[in-house]
Amino acid sequence: MLVFKFGGASVKDAAGVANLAKIVKKYAGQQLLIVVSAMGKTTNALEKLTKAYIDQSDNLNAIYTDVKEYHNHILKELFEPSHPVFNDIANTFVEIDWMIEDEPHEDYDFVYDQIVSIGELVSTRIVAAYLNQTGTKTQWLDVRGYIHTDNNYREGNVNWDKTHQSISGNIPALLNKGVVVTQGFLGGTSENFTTTLGREGSDYTASIFASCLNAESVTTWKDVPGILNADPKFFADTIKFDELSYTEAIEMTYYGASVIHPKTIKPLQNAKIPLLVKSFTDPDAPGTIIKETGSTVFDKPVIILKQNQVLLSISAKDYSFISEDHLSAIFKLFALNHVKLNLMQTSALSFTVCFDLSAERFEKLLSGLSPNFKVKYNNDITLITVRHYKQDALRELIADKIVLLEQISRNTAQVVVK
Repeated sequence: MLVFKFGGASVKDAAGVANLAKIVKKYAGQQLLIVVSAMGKTTNALEKLTKAYIDQSDNLNAIYTDVKEYHNHILKELFEPSHPVFNDIANTFVEIDWMIEDEPHEDYDFVYDQIVSIGELVSTRIVAAYLNQTGTKTQWLDVRGYIHTDNNYREGNVNWDKTHQSISGNIPALLNKGVVVTQGFLGGTSENFTTTLGREGSDYTASIFASCLNAESVTTWKDVPGILNADPKFFADTIKFDELSYTEAIEMTYYGASVIHPKTIKPLQNAKIPLLVKSFTDPDAPGTIIKETGSTVFDKPVIILKQNQVLLSISAKDYSFISEDHLSAIFKLFALNHVKLNLMQTSALSFTVCFDLSAERFEKLLSGLSPNFKVKYNNDITLITVRHYKQDALRELIADKIVLLEQISRNTAQVVVK
């Protein structure tokens, strides 16, 4: 039994959906579950729609119309006008229609999940219909009834016992009837509300299904030939790793390597299931395999860029030392506002952290800190993480940049730059 994950780039247009179908046909006769992300940049567009709805912005309808027209264009290229998938997609978008007719809910994260999740529901309807049309018998599955989470919207925590029971108890019979197509990134609460598992969480979805079904492997299909030592959009002469250990992959994703979602590896490592990262434009190429015994010689360092960062320095208003009590109160506020730290450093009088900017959460964090602490921050900065670095190469990398903070350990260097 195999699990495939196709990201948004792989289904960004009609040609991408057709290519997905060709890849799936190569595995005819095998039990296969496919996890599919929203098409192209749909998640970004639905995030803009969510903000426009919360703000009651004048461009709300224009954003929504663009999203629907983008999908309608793909539908027209793939199907005859009489195909029932057109009604399926229209009925799926009705969920957004109902929501934006009402006054915004006070919980931004709740609204976000109900709107943004529609991207995956639409994409999987289209993919499943096209696979059926081209001769691959398919079962469409609503993942919200199988991956059960708490009410932590935008970062749902999986109830593993309930999820395992639902998946292992029901999916094997469906796999015997055809290829199962389901959504990445989504979960469901006990009250039947939609949650999301964290941005780019479709990889995590695939690993959850694989773990619960004891899959032979997971393959995530990307627009790169495998896992590279750096993002080719920013660096020339990148190299591909043929294999990596679970440990190295976890380190890379923890520091922000975007090719795999950070939560993906643990369920696979626990079940000893290998993860393959392969190119959807060259599906016969070997790609990269991540497994327990993966070993790699790092001839080049691994370079990870995280942009749109905030560097925040916190100090006591009375100039007292930053004590354990202070840190306890600070960490509690970060946890309450779901702000994850990418780097932290303590001095006698200040505690400095670097994290991804999320405007809504950042404002709430500042409101919580301001009564008891002095706060200074820089935004629009970049965090550079270098694994297996060499000093000369590190200095060359940051030579033309303003360094705001530097932290170096035996295997990893992190530098915050302007």
